[in-house]
Amino acid sequence: MKKILVAVDIARENGNDAVMKAAEIFSNAMGGSLVLLHIIEPAPGYVVAQIPKEILAQRKTDAEMALRDLADQYGVSEAVVREGAPAAEIVEYASEISADVIVLDSHDPDLSNYFIGSVASRVVRHAHCSVHIVRHAAGEG
Repeated sequence: MKKILVAVDIARENGNDAVMKAAEIFSNAMGGSLVLLHIIEPAPGYVVAQIPKEILAQRKTDAEMALRDLADQYGVSEAVVREGAPAAEIVEYASEISADVIVLDSHDPDLSNYFIGSVASRVVRHAHCSVHIVRHAAGEG
């Protein structure tokens, strides 16, 4: 069975409907299964020093609960939360599970993307499988 890795941002203002719909199309066409992935970016050291450890631990628990809710909403059995640099974690996890395709969303680039690049562009450059990008216009979420 084919594996479709769906990288989602649970904090996304307008939800993950578009990326989930695209992933479902791939799943139906390929006869594949969906795997949801959310990445928690590490807090800078100067922030970590000021935040109680319980709050940092709660951040992961909250993310796991929110991702599980999204997975339940779409009938997905596998949902994983990892911590680290988003692009690197997405590419690494896709390799670990031998994903056939990665589905993630993107937005219209802004000035910062020209200097540091976006998560989506990094995933496209480094993934060892196909990548499908769901585009969002500026202000769309």
